[in-house]
Amino acid sequence: MERITKGGYIIRALEAAGFEAYYVGGCVRDTIMGREIHDIDITTSALPEDVIRVFGNERVLPTGIRHGTVTVDRGFEVTTFRIDGDYADSRRPENVIFTRSLREDLARRDLTMNAIAMDINGNIIDYFNGMADIRDGIIRCVGEPEKRFTEDALRILRTVRFASELSAEIESGTADAVHKLCGRLELISRERVREELDKLICGKDCVRVMLGYSDVMTVIIPELKPCIGFQQHSRYHRYTVWEHIVRAVGASPDDVVIRRAMLLHDVGKPEMFTMDENGEGHFKGHAGLSADMAEKILERLRYDRRSAELVCELIRHHSDKIHSENQVKHLTAELGLEVFCMLMECKKADNCAKNEFVLAENKDFDDYKDTAAGFVEEGACMSLKQLAVNGHDMMSLGMRGEDIGKALSGLLELVMDGVLPNERDMLIRHITEGSL
Repeated sequence: MERITKGGYIIRALEAAGFEAYYVGGCVRDTIMGREIHDIDITTSALPEDVIRVFGNERVLPTGIRHGTVTVDRGFEVTTFRIDGDYADSRRPENVIFTRSLREDLARRDLTMNAIAMDINGNIIDYFNGMADIRDGIIRCVGEPEKRFTEDALRILRTVRFASELSAEIESGTADAVHKLCGRLELISRERVREELDKLICGKDCVRVMLGYSDVMTVIIPELKPCIGFQQHSRYHRYTVWEHIVRAVGASPDDVVIRRAMLLHDVGKPEMFTMDENGEGHFKGHAGLSADMAEKILERLRYDRRSAELVCELIRHHSDKIHSENQVKHLTAELGLEVFCMLMECKKADNCAKNEFVLAENKDFDDYKDTAAGFVEEGACMSLKQLAVNGHDMMSLGMRGEDIGKALSGLLELVMDGVLPNERDMLIRHITEGSL
């Protein structure tokens, strides 16, 4: 196990001043697991004012001083050993009691794998058998699960997210508490839920976890609830709507936008369901409804407008039928090459969650990406900017107002369809001869 070195100078400075100081939490967990380390957290017996005195006001930001946390050199959170008081809002303790005991500080944390400390020399302090749980792939609360989850309801979602990310099993008592208390997630800010949700759906074991904790998912997104157990009665499908959604997410590339799109791509299916006289299920119009529903869901979860619009665009087109290069050209013109390629990945993921015979179509989607890239590379005319005539040309022919736009759009369609070459003289002649 390679020892953490970043931020070590902070621990040394605190120790030199007579205090205890340790790496703690996620950075220790990820070091043990050989994962990439992001944030460095340090816990210490020094009070916040002691930390400020050691490093000086100019190097310390009092980011959470009420709860014992200051940020040193804008990159390292340093928190005093503490015991948490009551969590009245299911988010933060109303008050904290500073302590000289590292064990008491670790005892307040959520999961055993996050309640491990490490000193500057790489020695592990593990009072709650977090190392064993990491080794065995077990996610377990420190102490009583219901107490941990009642203190901070976001811990419920973090527990499920870690199970997805780490392919770990949630210990039975902890799992029971997740199911029992998941309704408390409604108390948590949408921004915090959104961040955990993105990590959950991008986890390598998201399929197993989302199927096993569908109750958690429907607290976050109630619109998904009708999808659970909804039979599709379709020769193309072997799963319920919910299981299809989950498996489509799991079949997606490691791209959070595509995974968001697949999580919501069929949310409108139950409402659009019809069955024909042969007992075959149909969902005509579900893509548009799903996109409209997704827009509201993403807004509620405080996603930024740009990424939300992209997700909705992918959902709106995910069931489009493509049978020709000309359709590829038109769709690439509408979406742009990058989004078109993302759409093809969505369609492939969608197929991977259907009956196996549908998978043969996935090669076509890869070919369509190449075709679209070829159109762009050769400079094929796919926008008004590329058209060999413009508004001034139309005005010179006596056109005004909306007629100009209609004429140019008509010419672009003819050029894209191969009816006319993108040559100025030919396009002008087409207009003057009254063919448009």
